[in-house]
Parts: sequence; structure tokens; C-alpha cells
Amino acid sequence: MTIKAKSFIPQLDVAQPGKIPFLFTGKKFQEHLIDVNKIDDGPPARYKLKPEQIDLDKRSDEESKLVRFTFGKRDPKHQNRTILLVGATGTGKSTLINALVNYLMGVKFDDQVWFEIIEENDKDPKSQSHSQTSAVSVYQVFGFEGITVPYSLTIIDTPGYGDTRGLEYDNLINKKLQDLFCADDGVDIIDAVGLVLKATENRLDERLVYIFNSVTSLFGKNMETNIVAMMTHSDSMTPANALRALDEAKIKYAKNENNEPVYFLFNNCQKSMKEKYERGKHVERAARHAYGTTEQGLSDLTKFVGQCQPQSLKTTIKVMKERIRLSACIQNLNERITDIETKQKVIQNNKKELSKYEDQIKNNESFTINVEETFKEREELTNFWDYKAVCCLECQETCHYPGCTWASNSSWCHVMDKNGNCTSCTKKCSVKDHVKEKWRYVTKTRTVPKTSEEMKKMYDENKAKSELTSTTLEQMEKEITDLQQSKHQILDEAFNIIVELEKIALNIDSALTFVQLDFLIEKMKEKNDPEKVEKLETIQRQINESTKAGGSYFMKSVLNFKSMIM
Repeated sequence: MTIKAKSFIPQLDVAQPGKIPFLFTGKKFQEHLIDVNKIDDGPPARYKLKPEQIDLDKRSDEESKLVRFTFGKRDPKHQNRTILLVGATGTGKSTLINALVNYLMGVKFDDQVWFEIIEENDKDPKSQSHSQTSAVSVYQVFGFEGITVPYSLTIIDTPGYGDTRGLEYDNLINKKLQDLFCADDGVDIIDAVGLVLKATENRLDERLVYIFNSVTSLFGKNMETNIVAMMTHSDSMTPANALRALDEAKIKYAKNENNEPVYFLFNNCQKSMKEKYERGKHVERAARHAYGTTEQGLSDLTKFVGQCQPQSLKTTIKVMKERIRLSACIQNLNERITDIETKQKVIQNNKKELSKYEDQIKNNESFTINVEETFKEREELTNFWDYKAVCCLECQETCHYPGCTWASNSSWCHVMDKNGNCTSCTKKCSVKDHVKEKWRYVTKTRTVPKTSEEMKKMYDENKAKSELTSTTLEQMEKEITDLQQSKHQILDEAFNIIVELEKIALNIDSALTFVQLDFLIEKMKEKNDPEKVEKLETIQRQINESTKAGGSYFMKSVLNFKSMIM
């Protein structure tokens, strides 16, 4: 017998607006569902939950890129589990999150009710996509422990990967995950990472490979057993093509005791059941089957999450900090090399100019000469994701750029060591000598007039005027030698960091690492250190091999980073 829709659609209690009727919810649900908005009469009747919202990055709602939504109150007697979802725009993560929330609440197919913690805009999917890609969102769902699972759940959504706004936005999402893992009120344990993709995928395009590699490169090697594939748009059959695509792309994720990939299937259409009443029983059977696929997938997933070993993010944070140190070290090194090369050019030009005054120097005559000099200038940051840079006022150097979103009034940039000293700038200055502003230091040159007496005082007041030329060049050459030695020290430091990163990272493959290796290899060759060149080239070959599937998207990322850090 066909079920009539109206007999199952909950009607709102007029006396208590917004309340879901007792016939469906029971007393326990009533406590949590007092304040809801009705979206659609259905069937199913759709309701928007109203969780409490907090901007974790302490920015305005318009600027915030890290938001936490909390529904219900946490009971410390119950364990909490955390799932991180990663995938490209359009894979169905929002529907999957809503399905997971409904599963926790105990909603069944025949209830003809659908609750949304993320409102899905069916009429304007493009608008929905852009609104949901504006932030890394953390959803905490409390108060339903014991209905289907014994724990409460935290879901981290990373929408926006592969968004039309491009690579800069993708990398902003990575930075916000870093913020979340390192913040005092953030997330310090992950139970599972879900790689969300369509079960119909025959191959992973370069964008999807880039997405998965970007996120897995954040974690330590201990996380691999907790990463699983989550297949949406499934027909409940084994997704052989999608699994093969993951294997060909060399994506690292969990295997079971039989060395088979761990994956879960989903195909939820609960919120759009109107069609089944309009087209008959065969559509109802299809909708019920699809819902059953999702329900079974969620049952298996939550069982896996409940049984797997939670992974502390201490190793992950260590990987992130090493990446930050590496990036800052190489960026600072690049700027110092620019300084060295600029000063070398200045020496040659000034030497040539001084040679014109050989007679005046011999006769102790006074003269004025136009000489070049280097100076530091503050350059405003303009990229939309480049919030601020950390700079040392003492060294007049940029210590962390581009996009230092980690530094805040209460928590300094992670290029600072545990003693509060910078690991990036020349003098390793204290945090008190640093600022976080929307500008960075750049090196420039200018031509200024100098008298022979001023030139002498610049280097050694005890030298005779007849020795001016040789003294000037000697002092400038010594300065270059000192800078060259400093450059070699920083090169060795960068080498040690990237070798350590290779040891602890689950996946060292990232566009930024690729560019850094390219730069390091070039400078190590100039230093004439063949042993370290060979080691770096070995790491680079491994990255090239494992990122072939990334294709043009990966190379666009490389070019993009080169334009930013070189």
C-alpha cells in the first residue's frame, strides 16, 4: 500500500511556533529542537536547525574564514569523535553532513522529516556553492548520544577546494585548517579523515589529486590508517572505477586486514522525496533503496569512527610548523640573496665610478661622487588572502610571508621558537622586535651624492685619503663575504628542515615543497655541495612521480607560488 504523505508530515504546533510535534520527536528531541525554521512543506518536511555560531579566527562575519557551529550542549560523560571531510565543490559534502546529522538524531525514511544544519539551496546551486566555500566550518552535534551511536560528533567541512576562485583560495583553506589545529579552542584530535568523491569517478582529475594531496600533506604518517574514501552518488555497487582511480593517483588512505581499501557508500535523496509521490511506487522503491544505501554507509562509517584509534594532532602540528619554518627560511633566504647580489652590483658600479677620481685621490683633493646604495622600503600587501606579514624591525626583514594568518594578538607566528625568538631573521631577534602588519620589507637601490670625506667616514676614519679606494672596496668585499657565509648557514638550515619534513610527513607532495626544492637545489649547486644536491634531487623525483596525475593543475600551482615567493 502506498504511504500517503500527509499522514506522516509533522505539523507545527501553533501554540508553540517552531516546535516539532511530540508524535515525532519525543521528549529528548523536544529539548533540542525548540528553535527551528521550516524550509519546505515536503514531503519530507524540511527544517533548518539553528546552531550557535562562533568565529574562531576572531574576524568579522564578512571576513571570517573559520567558523564553529554548535548544536546542543555537550555532556562530558559522553565521548566526542571528530571527522574531517575533504573534497571538491559539487561532490555532495553538504548533503552528506546533513544526512549524518539526521542519522545521529535517529531520523528514518518513513518519518518524512529532514533536518538541515547546512541549508541547501536547490534553486540556486551556484549561490549555495559560493556561500559554503567562504569558510572552513566546524559542526558540533551534541545531545543525541545513544540513539544511533554512543558518542557526540564534530564534523569539519572544508568546502571550497577546486572552487572557481582558484589556487589562492585553495591555499587559504589549508591555512585555516592550520589555524584550527593550532588554536587554543580549536581541534587537537582527529578520529577520521573522509576523502569525499563521487562513486562514478573513472579517474581523478588534476584538481581532485591536488585537493587530496594538499590535505594529506598536512598530516603525520600516523594518520594514514584513519583516512577513508567516502563515495557519494552511489548505486550501492562496488565502486571499482573510483577505487582504481584513487590507486592510480597514489592517494594514501586506510586498508583493512585483507589489505583492501576502506570506503563507504552514500546516495541520499531523503530531502527530495516529492517525486516518489508524483511518479508512483517504483520511484518510492528507488528512493527507499537509495536512502538505505546512505543509512548503511553511515552505520558502517560511525562504527569505524567509534573503533579506530583517535590520532593526536601533535605530529600534524609539528609537520605544519616545519612547513612554516621551511617556507619562512627560504623566503628570507631569497631576500638576503637579493641583498647580496644587489650589493655586489653596487660595489662594481661604485668601484668603476671611483676609478674616475684617481688623480684627485692621489692629490688629496676633495670631490663629490654619485654612488649607489641599498635601502629597505615597506611595501603594502594587496592580495585578498594575504592578510598580514610578520616583520623584524631590528633586522628590517620579512620573517613570514606570504599570507601569515597564524599570528594574532594572543598567539605569535610559528617562526618564533619556544623562547620567543625568531628562527627566520638574521639576528634571531625577540618577538618584541617584530610586528604583524599589512606590509613587508623589500630591498631597493638609489643613487646619492657623497663627498670624498663622507666616503672615508663610512669605512674607516683612521685611513688616509690616499687609501680611500682600497679601504672602501675591502670593507664592502668583507661585507659580501659575511653575507655569503650567512647565506650558506641558512641553506644548511633549510636542507635540515626539509629532510626532517620527509621523515614525519604522511605526504610531502605539495606545490610549495616542489618550488622550495627547486630553489634549494639551484642554490646548493652554487654552494658546490653535491651530496646535499643529490639528496634534494631524490626527494624531488619522488614528488614528480607521485604527482603526475596532478597534471596542469599542479603546475599552475607551482607557477602561482613561484610568482609569490620568488
